[in-house]
Amino acid sequence: MIDFIAHNLAPIMFTSVMLMLLLGYPVAFTLAAGGLIYFALGVELSAISPEIRLFWPLLQSHPDRIYGVMYNDTLLAIPFFTFMGLILERSRMAEDLLDTIGQLFGPIRGGLAYAVILVGALLGATTGVVAASVMAMGLISLPIMLRYNYNRPLVAGTIAASGTLAQIVPPSLVLIVMADQLGRSVGDMYVGALYPAILIVASYCAYIFVVSLVRPQWAPALPLEARTLGGGVTSLAVMMAVAAALYFVGHEYLFTGIASPEWRLVAALAFGVVAVYLVALANRQFSLNLISRLAQQVIIVLIPPLALIFLVLGTIFLGIATPTEGGAMGATGALIMAALKGRLSLATLKHSLDATTKLSAFVMMILIGARVFGLTFYGINGNVWIEELLTALPGGEYGFLIVVTIIVFILGCFIDFFEIAFIMVPLLAPVADKLGIDLVWFGVILGINLQTSFLTPPFGFSLFYLRSIAPAGRWKDEATGKTMDGMKTLDIYKGVLPYIVIQFVMIMVVIAFPSLVMRYKAGVEAINPDDVKIEIPGFGQGGGMSLPPLGQDGGTGAPNLGLPPIGGTGSQAPSMPSLGLPPLNLGGEQPAPAPAPAPGAGSPNMDLSQPPVIK
Repeated sequence: MIDFIAHNLAPIMFTSVMLMLLLGYPVAFTLAAGGLIYFALGVELSAISPEIRLFWPLLQSHPDRIYGVMYNDTLLAIPFFTFMGLILERSRMAEDLLDTIGQLFGPIRGGLAYAVILVGALLGATTGVVAASVMAMGLISLPIMLRYNYNRPLVAGTIAASGTLAQIVPPSLVLIVMADQLGRSVGDMYVGALYPAILIVASYCAYIFVVSLVRPQWAPALPLEARTLGGGVTSLAVMMAVAAALYFVGHEYLFTGIASPEWRLVAALAFGVVAVYLVALANRQFSLNLISRLAQQVIIVLIPPLALIFLVLGTIFLGIATPTEGGAMGATGALIMAALKGRLSLATLKHSLDATTKLSAFVMMILIGARVFGLTFYGINGNVWIEELLTALPGGEYGFLIVVTIIVFILGCFIDFFEIAFIMVPLLAPVADKLGIDLVWFGVILGINLQTSFLTPPFGFSLFYLRSIAPAGRWKDEATGKTMDGMKTLDIYKGVLPYIVIQFVMIMVVIAFPSLVMRYKAGVEAINPDDVKIEIPGFGQGGGMSLPPLGQDGGTGAPNLGLPPIGGTGSQAPSMPSLGLPPLNLGGEQPAPAPAPAPGAGSPNMDLSQPPVIK
């Protein structure tokens, strides 16, 4: 029995720790306790199994390993983006966006559902927090959509699925953690996730379009009396054309003196956008009636969050800022936006700082626990066990990706993405790298997978968030005074099923077409190792370390360590110092002692057995 435990300690440790996590024990303490308990057990069993490489002094490495976690500046982006999202949430940006985009798409069937999806993408690109997105959109759009007789499962599924876009739309916290654990750049992870995220948003919109055609009563258009901003789409199109023209003029004529193409692009964009924004503000302030109310509201509401998104993601994609610097600028921009709207109070600031501190401490504690767990698990060759288990799967890299997708999807239904990222990803990444899988591609696949697990009944976190704010019983609509039925849990489960299917299709698409992610390598020239040549510069006049060609007279006067040419005769040997060594007996006549060189010719004779004389 002892032999069995000693030789199978890695699977026993992994299974028991994962079981404790699934039972709901605190993650950080479970990982740390499991690591320490199995460390002690491993030290005692190391005499039985040569696979166990644990000894008591190894515990002294923990302070350095924990300091390495705290020294990791990549993780600084997590509190920055969290703080930015919380400030924007408390400043009621989601409410403004939903109201404005709902009015913009109101005249078409499914307009409110399109608004929820697009606002979910915008919130994901600014907040990066699923709970904030789902709860904000649920509180604002759920009553409105039910008021205008949208299908209840469709409403619940659209809100829950749109909120999970924060998992995959940059600057997602999931992508930051994935990049850190996979050892890849956060910027590369953001660029790699951009096209799959856009494809997922487009797929959601396509589903609403199909529903509006097949079941038009499920997603009606807004009635005329609810379209408070009226028409004016043409005016909005004209303003967009003006902004594009101003951008062209700025890029081609006004800012040609800017040497950097990135900063030139930023200046031209700012010129066009700010000009249109100022026109909309002046139109509202002075009642100029230059543009329609709809165009005015869309420009005033949409441009600040879009500018914030560009401030964060645009600077990262253009290489102007690192993700940590982008997060800091985003947090500063969110504070400025909230202050300009008059919605930045001391209570808002305190709540945001408290929540950010709690999340950051939560992540740090999990990371410390994961380090303790990892030291023990690697010490009992757990990484070798995982590698042998997964590389033996049929199907090569695609078989590996499919099996990992299933495992992570199941785990994602029970434990948070932080736990999966800090426990599973470090074990899976070496295997993926050994199979030749690009780790950014692998990280994006895992991100979409975790987004899907947030939707899966009965344990999907997004479903719990929506259930917590959706009315369970009959409720009174304040706007109409009508009493309406509550949202059943079964309606939420039924509503997310089509979106789960869409998510699985998207995972298969990204696996089948890696080029969707590999865009991050665009412009980077691949290097063929066979073409690499290393040239060592010479140290003397003759180059090549001043050594003459073998078997020939160097003719340069450079020292050749007193060795005769290989295969040559003694007469061909150069006159060089012999470093006190006898001549090599390579056959032929032995070389005669070399005469002293003329002053200034070649290298002087040196007796290396004597210390140098300093004059």
